[in-house]
Amino acid sequence: MQAIEEAQLHCPHCDEPISLLLDLSGGTQAYVEDCQVCCQPILVNLWIDHANDDYHVDLRREQD
Repeated sequence: MQAIEEAQLHCPHCDEPISLLLDLSGGTQAYVEDCQVCCQPILVNLWIDHANDDYHVDLRREQD
């Protein structure tokens, strides 16, 4: 698994495709990033599964 991974996802506000750069070297993380299309804040939850060399990303609106 690379330290930086580009993920193609969809904004939970406008449902437009967005691209996020994920830092997989930092372990499990939660942070806020603005959508590149509608500028609304997105809560990004990133879980790292080192045993399977995989990760999972969940995007939510802040108010959810």
